[in-house]
Amino acid sequence: MARVSTLPKRLQPMLATLTDAPFDDKGWIFEDKYDGFRMVAKIDGGKVTLYSRNGKIISHSYIEVAEALEGIKGDAVIDGELVAIGKDGVSHFQLLQNALRHEAKLQYFAFDLMFQDGEDLRGLPLTERKKRLKVILPKHRLIGFSRDRKTFGMKFFEEAERKGLEGIMAKRADSKYLSGARTGDWLKIKTSKRQEVVIVGFTAPRRTRPFFGALTLALRDGNGWRYIGHVGTGFSHETLEELHKKMIRLTAAKSPFGKKVKDEAVTTWVKPQLVAEVKFTEWTSSGEMRHPVYLGLRKDKQAKDVVMEREKPRG
Repeated sequence: MARVSTLPKRLQPMLATLTDAPFDDKGWIFEDKYDGFRMVAKIDGGKVTLYSRNGKIISHSYIEVAEALEGIKGDAVIDGELVAIGKDGVSHFQLLQNALRHEAKLQYFAFDLMFQDGEDLRGLPLTERKKRLKVILPKHRLIGFSRDRKTFGMKFFEEAERKGLEGIMAKRADSKYLSGARTGDWLKIKTSKRQEVVIVGFTAPRRTRPFFGALTLALRDGNGWRYIGHVGTGFSHETLEELHKKMIRLTAAKSPFGKKVKDEAVTTWVKPQLVAEVKFTEWTSSGEMRHPVYLGLRKDKQAKDVVMEREKPRG
């Protein structure tokens, strides 16, 4: 199902396809897969507007990043990832949550240039766009350039695993920028399994934990919802409280599922509106997540678009 974005088509970010294994190929370049969220930056007459992937203007939430991008001379539309770097020097999606932001430093890693001074660059090869992007980026602690490595994706992936990174990106070196499209020219290869999920309920708290015990999770399945398990780990005290406040406003009278699921007797159902991200080890034969860990809410995704992300072999 296509994601609905309020961004004009020409400004919508190009999307990557999940693939199952790293590879070496001299026609490809490889970049870090940053553990944050996508952000398009439009610089027009010195004014910077920051857009989330689904088209929300988020400049007011990241004023310091917008101000840093004012250092770009001329007009431009840049694609990149907003990340929060932890004390370990690695980007962590959890740290972008409001309650945790003070524990980390924000950075915007730019990796593509769609337009420059009125010229549409999307038809140029990726390597040429990146070369132009590097030249215009201001030297500022909040702005980074996404460096790449040619040919050797296997070694790069091993390094990403060692550093505890989310994964790597593989991009065809001569690829055009296809706004709003998901193609096989850009691939993402993850070091552990991740999945966007929809919160549809929460169980009563147990023992000393306040607010709730676990979240009931679902994915869109046709016009309905499919149960994929519960997640009960990965929450700080602040996260428990913040999430509970949001969920209480969304309580629903009944389960969204057509069949009974675990812990229904102690579950408070909520309208399927909150999208979260979890990591897990594998899918079970019954279609549930094994060992899921909560990472945080995703404000840039819509619940109705959250379906199972399947790995596709490169071909």
